[in-house]
Amino acid sequence: MTTAAAGADSPRSPVRTTPPATSPTPVPRGRRVLDWRIRFAALSTVWGFSFLLIKVGTEAYAPFQVTFGRLLFGTAVLVVAMAVRRERLPRGLRTWGHLTVAAFFLNALPFSLFAYAELTIPSTLAGICNATSPLWGMALSLVALSEDRPTRRRVAGLGLGFLGVLTVLGAWQGFSGLDFGGTAMALLASLSYPIGWIYVRRTLAGTGSSTLSLTGAQLGLATVQLAVVTPLFTTLPSAFPLVPLLAVVALGTLGTGLALLIQYGLVVEVGPTTAQMVTYFIPVIATAAGVAVLGEHLAWNTPVGALIVLAGAALTQSRPKSAAPAPERQRTVSAPPRPEQERLAVGRTQP
Repeated sequence: MTTAAAGADSPRSPVRTTPPATSPTPVPRGRRVLDWRIRFAALSTVWGFSFLLIKVGTEAYAPFQVTFGRLLFGTAVLVVAMAVRRERLPRGLRTWGHLTVAAFFLNALPFSLFAYAELTIPSTLAGICNATSPLWGMALSLVALSEDRPTRRRVAGLGLGFLGVLTVLGAWQGFSGLDFGGTAMALLASLSYPIGWIYVRRTLAGTGSSTLSLTGAQLGLATVQLAVVTPLFTTLPSAFPLVPLLAVVALGTLGTGLALLIQYGLVVEVGPTTAQMVTYFIPVIATAAGVAVLGEHLAWNTPVGALIVLAGAALTQSRPKSAAPAPERQRTVSAPPRPEQERLAVGRTQP
């Protein structure tokens, strides 16, 4: 999950997942084709299924190839959207430099890590690991963002969330049967998202470019990064099995490109706080898809631990009612998922 994502790809974290690129603008009623709740459900489904698509893709293609294909097709969707809306690319070498770093932490790195992780762990576990991003974000923001003050509720949420992680991993059994390498990569992918969010929040404020423009540029830069890395570590496939190929195409066009456009519209219409609630549905859908479609085994501690993780993540997002939150700014990537926002509007999808 892609994303942000990306995943989430993606859309969560006390870092607010709201890098200050531009302020939300009202959406004219006449242009709303579907109710936001329908689009919210579609986004949750697409990002939830991203982990299944990654698993299917890696059955025939190397993880870097899956990630490269995902980014390539996702970028193509955003390029078309930018052309239709006549959006200009961001200007300034400084902005492009920051976007290059953001592309690495919010897209190239987490997408690749999730793809490698799913070589050895179930897609259900990868989806649940993706849900830990708000917990990592909460911990990092206390150190990196002076305006993010801890509260008892948020600290309790942090502890509860990591207790849920230990439950999912079966800590009382000595982590028996757990693939440490794959699980570690999935957790590192989830950690990469809040690192990217903090970086974006600190560096891309007031660029004057639209969210869509920044997102398209960032995803394009991530594609270039994978285009350089992939030939160095993989060889061109001798065959292109249809089902895994379709999985990669769907992961890019739907789980990355289209998902970011849907998320962008949701943030504009209902605000980032409501839009980022998609995070709590991604692991549920990812787990259901893995069990129903791929036949993955599900022990009792997996769903129980996932619920504890989500409860902890929800607490880390809470704010005292007496304290009015700062004006919410538009996201610039992806959950993340993003799940794939990924996985925020600049780059998250997702898982």
